[in-house]
Amino acid sequence: FRARLVESFMTIRKLLPAVLAGIGAVSVSPVMASMGNIGTTYGVLPSDLASAQALSMFNSQVSATYYNPAYLAKDSRGELTTGLLHADHELRASSVGGGSAPLRDGDILQDSPSQQVLLGMKTDLTSLTQYDHPLYFGFMLGVEKYGEEMLAFNSQTSTSGQYFEYGRQPLFLNLGGGTQIWRGLDMGLSARITLHSEAELVATSTLAGETSYETLNVSAKPSIRPIFGLNMDWGESFCGEGDSCWFNGLETAFSYRGYSNTNTTVDSTITIPGTVLDPGINLAITTIDSYQPNIYAAGLAYGRERWRVGVTLEMQEWSSLEEELEGDTIKDQAVNTGGAPYELRFKDIVVPRIGGEFNINDTYKLTGGVAFSESPLDSNASLEVNYLDADKMILGLGLTAEYKSVPVLAYPVRFDLAYQYQQLDSREFDLYDRRSPSFPQSYETVEAEGDVHVFSGSITLKF
Repeated sequence: FRARLVESFMTIRKLLPAVLAGIGAVSVSPVMASMGNIGTTYGVLPSDLASAQALSMFNSQVSATYYNPAYLAKDSRGELTTGLLHADHELRASSVGGGSAPLRDGDILQDSPSQQVLLGMKTDLTSLTQYDHPLYFGFMLGVEKYGEEMLAFNSQTSTSGQYFEYGRQPLFLNLGGGTQIWRGLDMGLSARITLHSEAELVATSTLAGETSYETLNVSAKPSIRPIFGLNMDWGESFCGEGDSCWFNGLETAFSYRGYSNTNTTVDSTITIPGTVLDPGINLAITTIDSYQPNIYAAGLAYGRERWRVGVTLEMQEWSSLEEELEGDTIKDQAVNTGGAPYELRFKDIVVPRIGGEFNINDTYKLTGGVAFSESPLDSNASLEVNYLDADKMILGLGLTAEYKSVPVLAYPVRFDLAYQYQQLDSREFDLYDRRSPSFPQSYETVEAEGDVHVFSGSITLKF
C-alpha cells in the first residue's frame, strides 16, 4: 500500500503542471520568470533605459504613470507611444569548490531573454469636465514575448541555483493621471495592476495519471496598488515671467510606489479508485512572482536651454519580502529557519542614479545615465530555493530624434533608441538541499556573476 501511495503522489505531481499551464502560469518549455519587473529592473521606455532611470521622474512621456504620474501634466499635448524592449541575460555560476557536487566551470544558468512589446497613451481629459482646469490621463502596457505571453511565470526550487531578479516578466500595466494643483506644483496618482490567479481541480485518476470526471475552475482578479507623485518647478513657482533667477530650470520630485506581486493559487483534490478514496488527496500551492517592494524616490533636476542633469535616490523596502514568502508553499522552507546558515534574508536598499541630456540641435538629443544597485539579498544561502544575486552597475545611453514637420501628420513625431548594460559583480553562494547526503552542510559553493544587455526602441506620435 505504501508503494501505491507514493505512486499516487507521483500521479498528482504529473497533473499539477497541466493545471498551471491551463491558467497560463507556466509554459511547456522553461520560462525563467523573476522577482523583478521591467520598470524597476530595466526601465519602461527607451528614455528611461538611457538615463538609468535617473531622469524618469522628470519624463513627461507615458512611462510617468509608473515613475511619477505628476509629470503627465508637464506637456499638454497628447501622445501615442509604441515600442519594443529586448533584454539579453548571460547569468553564470562557477563552482569554487566545497560540498559534494562536481565542479562547474562558468555554467550559464540563465540566458532566456525578456522581450516586451510596449504600448502607451496620454491625453487631456479637460473637455470631459465642466471646468477649464487641465486633467491628464495616461496608461502604459507591456506584454512579454512581443505580445504573446501575458503571464510569464515560473516558481520553483533549484539544485543548480536560480537568479533572483531577471527573466521574462508578467503583464506590466499602469494607468493614472496628473494635474497642476498650484503654480509650478503638480500632483499625480496612478495604479499598478497585477493579476492574482486561482485554479481548483477535482478529478478521478488512474495510477497511470489518466484523469476522468474532471472539474476545473479558474479565475483571475486584478490586484491594484497605488503610485503617488509630486513635482515642483521652482522657477515657475517663484520666478515671474521673463525674470532671470537661479530657480529657473530647477525641479524636484517625490514618488511612492506601493508593493505589488503576481500571485497564483492552485487547489487540487484527486481520488484514485481502490487506492485513494473520497475525499481524496488535497494538494494546495500558493506562490508569488514579479514582486515589487514599496519604493520611495526623490529626485532633483536642473537644466538650461540645451542640457539637463538629474539625480534620483530610491529607497526599496525588500525586507518585507520575507513575510510574503512565508505564505509561498514553494519557497517558504527557506525563511524562518531559526537562524540557520541557509536562511533566506532580505534587506532594504538605496539606489543612486545620475543622468543627463544634451540637445545636439533642434532635432537630436543624447541621453546618458549611470546607477548602482546593491543586491537586496542579504543572505548567501537559501535552502532548496538557492537564489543568486549580486550588486550591479548600470550604464545607459540613448538617442532621441523629434521631427517637428512630417508629411501628412499635423504634429511632431518622436523616435527613441536606447542601450543599457548591467554588470553583476562576483559573489559567492552556498547551495543547500535536504536530499543531499551532506545536509545540513552545503553541497556546493558557487560564484555568481553575469552581464545583461538591453535594447529598446519606440515611436511616439503627438496629437
